[in-house]
Amino acid sequence: MRNSWFVVLASAFAACGVGTETARGPQVVTDRIGDTVVVRTLSGSAWGGDATLVPELSIGEIDGPEEYLFGRIGSIAVDDDHNVYVFDQQAREVRIFDARGGYLRTLGGPGQGPGELQQPEAMALLPDRRIVVRDPGNARLQVYGPDEESLEEWPYTEAFYSNRPLWTDHQGRVYVAARDVSGSIVFGRGLLAVFDADGTPRDTVAPPHGDFEAETVTGETGDGARATYGVPFAPRAIWAVHPSGRFVSGISSRYAIDLEVADGVLRIERAHEPVRVFPREADHARARTERGIGMTVPGWRWDGPSIRDTKPPFTGFYPGRDGRIWVQVSTEAQEVENEDHDPDSPFSTPFVWRSPLRFDVFEADGTYLGAVNPPEDFSSYPFPVFDGDDVWAVSRDDLGIQRVVRYRITLDPGP
Repeated sequence: MRNSWFVVLASAFAACGVGTETARGPQVVTDRIGDTVVVRTLSGSAWGGDATLVPELSIGEIDGPEEYLFGRIGSIAVDDDHNVYVFDQQAREVRIFDARGGYLRTLGGPGQGPGELQQPEAMALLPDRRIVVRDPGNARLQVYGPDEESLEEWPYTEAFYSNRPLWTDHQGRVYVAARDVSGSIVFGRGLLAVFDADGTPRDTVAPPHGDFEAETVTGETGDGARATYGVPFAPRAIWAVHPSGRFVSGISSRYAIDLEVADGVLRIERAHEPVRVFPREADHARARTERGIGMTVPGWRWDGPSIRDTKPPFTGFYPGRDGRIWVQVSTEAQEVENEDHDPDSPFSTPFVWRSPLRFDVFEADGTYLGAVNPPEDFSSYPFPVFDGDDVWAVSRDDLGIQRVVRYRITLDPGP
């Protein structure tokens, strides 16, 4: 059964906390197909224009007290009082700062003993402010309580290394990348091990679109050595765990994002203008792939499909603490001089292609709020923390110094 109706929001919307002016709302088509409700934005936005991120607080220094010197930040988290939790993967510890950036305490440290971290990868925060660190080196989830004496260890046998985040939901469940029955590492179509808030293994779930086959190219030597890379700019399956405990997902061949809800699926769509891939940009991506596979299969040359002349509409999903969905969209790249070019490295080139970050922001009901253009030093890895009009993210300056910055969403001034 299919029911369709048009909803044209022509009345004035408040600017959702990012300003005092009102703006005409988006024009939306709503459609129902079985248990899927499709919300498609044709034009306009609740904010009425683009927004930027204005820095309000920075944590991290180039020189000074040790607790403010970060080696390699692997995850960040924020609680309801805006205390900031910074997982330093290099130091193998978690540092906690108050809402004004003042240092509070450090948890963890290198080792295999109680509370210590051997080869930690990611950190997340539970609703009761317990801190969970995925540590495959110790084959466990290390859990730190709100007080310094509280420690828990949740063992898990599927101890392996993953670049996936560690997710938690509003019910206190923890989602950990796991192996499938064949022993292959989760990436795109593996499994997630789910733990209840008390550490009890609850279930193992498969992310959506597990049957999607992304385009790849492969090189192989006569003795069985093998290297496989994804085809640049080809569509792929993308997913993340929403704070509701359900998946937000999509295949990036078109602008359609599925959020699982209690009674089915909410599909968020938006009119999209394709972003072009320049011929020189495609050549650069192809050459980079050849160099990568060539490290395993010397002399390998491209034998895969043609690289597309447009980019996928989106490249990542970032659910916020408030349930909003931040969608990293493709943008047009520019060829710039590589200031870090190393002539002795086969992976270093005199010029690189860089695309500015841009996010589309949706409420959990599919309302399109608008686009956000972060500053150049804003990093989408590790995952930023989004909560209403506040954003926390890692920034890196020209000297490579990492900081955690709190930003405020601010509407761009109109003409």
